[in-house]
Amino acid sequence: MPKAATATKTQRWIQNALEDAKTRDIAVLDVRKVCDFTDYMVIATGTSSRHVQSSADKVVDALREHGVRTVGVEGGKIGDWVLIDFGDVVAHVMREETRDFYNLEKLWSDARRIEAVENRKTAKTPRKAKAVKK
Repeated sequence: MPKAATATKTQRWIQNALEDAKTRDIAVLDVRKVCDFTDYMVIATGTSSRHVQSSADKVVDALREHGVRTVGVEGGKIGDWVLIDFGDVVAHVMREETRDFYNLEKLWSDARRIEAVENRKTAKTPRKAKAVKK
């Protein structure tokens, strides 16, 4: 599978996991033309430090189900901003105040923003089967 296709699927799986975790204001930036260390950045807002941490954990778990491992995770202990590096895709989950302060969308304003609807249609996160009670 070509690198771009893998990165595209990865960013879609991340977005789906963040939506399932009920994060807000998910932004997907295609930074391939403006940056050489990653292809996509996914940015989302958590409602509290605990929500940021648990949402980041859900992203890591969801991608692991697809066989995608992290290169690194930073900020998980504090919960203001968790950065999850998957190599071709970097996910940022932040509290609202932190996101407003750093304003990554403005910093990376030359990147193409990918609309969420366009993303959601083409990638599904696998669901775990529910146990059947006898």
